[in-house]
Formats: sequence, C-alpha cells, structure tokens
Amino acid sequence: MTGNEFAGRVRSDPDEPTPPDAASAFLGDEAGNAAYEDAIDRARERLVESFATVTDPYEGTDHETLREQIDDLAVFPDEGDSLENVLETVADEVLADSVRVHDPGCVAHLHCPPAIPALAAELLLSGTNQSMDSFDQAPAASVLEERVVDACCALFGYPAGADGVFTGGGTASNFLGLLLARDWYCETAFDRTVQTAGLPPEASDLRVLCSDAAHFTAEQAAHHLGLGEDAVVTVPTDGDRRIDLAALDETLERLEAAGRHPFALIGTAGTTDFGSIDPLRALADRAADRDLWFHVDAAYGGACAISDRLRPKLAGIDRADSIAVDFHKLFYQPISCGAFLLRDGDEYRFLERNAAYLNPERDDAAGVPNLVSKSTQTTRRFDALKPFVTFNALGRTGVADCVEYVCELADAVAADIRAEPALELCCDPELSAVVFRYRSDRLTRASEGDARDDTATAAADADDPVDRVNRAIRDELLADGEVVLARTEIDGTAALKFTLLNPKTTVSDLREALAAITDRGEALEREVIDSA
Repeated sequence: MTGNEFAGRVRSDPDEPTPPDAASAFLGDEAGNAAYEDAIDRARERLVESFATVTDPYEGTDHETLREQIDDLAVFPDEGDSLENVLETVADEVLADSVRVHDPGCVAHLHCPPAIPALAAELLLSGTNQSMDSFDQAPAASVLEERVVDACCALFGYPAGADGVFTGGGTASNFLGLLLARDWYCETAFDRTVQTAGLPPEASDLRVLCSDAAHFTAEQAAHHLGLGEDAVVTVPTDGDRRIDLAALDETLERLEAAGRHPFALIGTAGTTDFGSIDPLRALADRAADRDLWFHVDAAYGGACAISDRLRPKLAGIDRADSIAVDFHKLFYQPISCGAFLLRDGDEYRFLERNAAYLNPERDDAAGVPNLVSKSTQTTRRFDALKPFVTFNALGRTGVADCVEYVCELADAVAADIRAEPALELCCDPELSAVVFRYRSDRLTRASEGDARDDTATAAADADDPVDRVNRAIRDELLADGEVVLARTEIDGTAALKFTLLNPKTTVSDLREALAAITDRGEALEREVIDSA
C-alpha cells in the first residue's frame, strides 16, 4: 500500500493535533528558512555592534553586579517576545559584559580568537545538528570525522591502524587516555577485564606519573576512574619547567620497590603556565623499558605539529600510546573542539559496547562507522567540521604562520621584560606563554624585610608584598577592563602571565600592557610599603 492509499483510508479526525504556532521557529520550509536568515542576520549585527562599540577587552563589571543584573532576566517567561527584543537584551546584558577574546589586551588564558572560517563552519554544524554517536544520525559527518582523525594521526606521525575521536577538549581526552591505560594494564598485569569485572584488588597500588607542572586533569581523571588523586605521583621539574628525568627514574624505582604498580606515564607538550614541553623522546624510552602506557597531553603544544619550524619541539610524540590535542587553543577553533588520538586503534576494545537501537553488532561487522564506540560521550557535536573548513580555507601554512607568529611575539615581549628593571621574567618562553612578575628593587627589599621592623616583617610573612602587589595589579586591570591578565603562582609567589594566541596582537600592544602593569605596580608598591 502506498502512502497516499494509506492516507486515503484514514478517517479524518477533527480533534487531530495541529502544529503549534511555535513551529514557525524551525527550519524546513520556506517560512522557516526565511526566519532563520533573518535571525542569523540580527544576531550577526548585534555581535558586530558589540565589537565596534567597546574598545577594551572587558567592561570590568564585578561578579556581584552581574548577578544583580542578570537575576532580573526572565528565564522561563510564559509568553515569548520578538527575537529582535530578545537579542537586544542579550546584547545589553550579556555581550556587553563578555570578555572579548579578539582584543589584543585579552591575554589571560588559553582562550583563542576563533578564525572566521571556523565560525562559518559552526553555523553549518549547528544548523544541521548532527549527532556523532551513530551513522544514521550523521552519515557524511561520521565519515568526515574519520577522515579528519586519520589526517591528525598522520600529522603526529602515527602508523597505519591508529584511530581517534573528537572530544570536548583536553579534560575529556586526558580522561580517555587514562581510562584505556588503566584497563589495558589491568588486563595485561592482572588478567582482569575492568569493563565487566570492575577494579582488581591491586587497584589501590596503581600509579600514574607526571610532572608537577602537568595539568590538574591527571588527578581529576584518577578520581573519576576510582583510583583516587593519590594515585597520581608528581615528579619535580628542572630549571626549564620540564619533567626532571633523574627524579623520574628515582621515583619509578621507589614505587616499584614499595610494591606499587606504575601503569601510565604522562608527558606534557605545553604546560598551562609556561608552555614547557617535556623531553618526549626520553619519556617514550622509559615507558617502553618499563611497559608503561605513554600518554602525551598536547592540548596546547600540539599545534607545533603543523609548523615545519616548530615540529621538532614534539620529537618523540609519535611513540605515545595516546595523545590529547585541542583545536580550540592554538588551532583557532571555537569552543569546544578537541581530539583524542590512539596509536593502536585496536585498544578501543576496552571501551566498546553495543546497543541494539544505536550501534548493533551487525553494523560493526559491516564496517558502519558508529562513533559512539570510541567515545565516553553519546551525543556529540560535529566539531570536526570546524578544523576541516579552517584548514581548507587558510591552508596548513596559513595556520602555521599564526602559530609561529605568537611564539615569536612571546620571545619579543620576554626580551622587553628582561630589559625592564621593575619586572622579573620567571622562565624563557617555550611556546606563547610568558610568565613574569612586578618586582622592583624597593619591593624586593620590602619582601625580604630589609626596609621593615620585625613586626612588619612578621605580618608580611603571611601576605608577602610581592604577592600583594602582583595580585592587585591583575585585579585592578581587570576591574578597569584595560588588560585581561592571567594570574598564577610560581615557587609559591604570585606571578602574572601573558598567554599569547591572537595573531593580531602586536609588540606595541604588549608594550602598552607592560606600561600599564608597571604604572599600576609603582602606585601599589607605595601603598603596600607605606602601610607596612
């Protein structure tokens, strides 16, 4: 029976449901398509207006004021308003108080200005709304993600048989790496299938090693994996903020002598604070000698792989069992966009499961790409489209030029910091992060107690003048909206940081930021020292 024949036999029911008025807010017909075009145009206009009318990276509004302001906004109003009015409210109450990542003065975090081709891709993937868990939800998208993953594996020197999946970023990728590492080791060492049987009795002795500058997600993943944060053993770093190999060897020997079971070694290619890159080749040697899973967190520094000049910094990464790489950092993609790469795709067997409604086993036998088997997520966005469009629009060399430029920019501003007596450079930059502090001679003497009596010195021990001034510099510049700086602690002392990702930022922009920092520091040090 044809559809028309069936419809002809069905009795018309006056009570049958009719589409609601709100159905006009969806794509799919001429009216919906026209409404979509109008909505996108209006949103674009509001965004561009917000960029054009504000000259600072942030308005400086504090969190309490924002809460009061946004608490007045209705979230679930009974009746809707025109989209024009809603977008006007968003522009006034949200966009106006958002950090402008495209501004040269926004230099705090690994938070990049997204490339325009990627924004165009974002529009396409949002509009089509493909869900990457099964082929029948995302046919072309599933195949393209596989293609992009294959290209990424080749970029990092992986052999045939490597595999991977797109993730929400380094946190998810690092978790996935340690999940597979744990299950691989438990099968190998204890003949235990964790997926079905749970953790073995020896689980309390499992250990992960990384440097003390590695990302906190190592501890977070150990917690989520049921091992506990104490399972992560941190190793000191050397003068270049890279993992100390001698200390690593001593730590491994100590753990093994104590009957512990080291199973994973994490190398970092681009630490959050310094951008430092561990000696990956040497770590790969140690992992191979002791049969450890070698995971490299290259969320930040992985972008070096696209640059002929910077690629040698990653020597040895091709020997990693797994790699985390973020495209929403130095690859200039909108959040979120990361990838997890696996040297031996067969290791995905520790993660696989089948659901009859989603990825039945007969699909596996037929080679149907149901990507849910490679991820800890079910529903995922088609984020692979963004780097695909970006690289095809700008070319590999175009993106590489941007990565190389911000690294050169870091070297240039580091030289300026060295030349300024009131500033102290904490470490030579490896990538595009520059860590420094305001530390004039007078402030240093005050910190050391040379210019204060014993009472003042005792008070300063709890709140060192260098710390107070540097924290206040960052807070005041943010409150004024003049510069959005990062803050961190290095060797127990407060420090400031430029995180340089924007290829439109210039040396002149950064010199203006340094001038603002030193001017603010001079005023603050007078207050701090006089108050002591």
